[in-house]
Amino acid sequence: MKVKVISIPVSDQQKALEFYTEKLGFVKKVDVPLDGNNRWLTVVSKEQQDGPEVLLEPAPVHFEPARVYQKALFDAGIPYTQFNTEDVQKEYERLVSLGVQFSVKPTEMGTVRIAVFNDTCGNNIQIVEML
Repeated sequence: MKVKVISIPVSDQQKALEFYTEKLGFVKKVDVPLDGNNRWLTVVSKEQQDGPEVLLEPAPVHFEPARVYQKALFDAGIPYTQFNTEDVQKEYERLVSLGVQFSVKPTEMGTVRIAVFNDTCGNNIQIVEML
């Protein structure tokens, strides 16, 4: 087995697409209309376009347990997922210059350096550098 798609619930798919492509630098891979104005919308790393896709999945507003879970993670400052980077400090500075808000500035934790930002769509996302 291998990872093909990971899912991140987002409160607004268009806003998420703009954030993930224009700020984070991902590339749109698939965009298929679904019912209810939803889309099967995925992005991939610019450096690994045949790699795992990130599904910007419409947050299930009509499924209360999922909404509560996403909000509880966000409110507690817990990242929904993480992305690896070669240099957390450099990525942090680049993203801050684009207006991205961080709740955790670059911090060394043993064998990694991390930072956590708000994806503007209901999630904290962690970036990680292996030291």
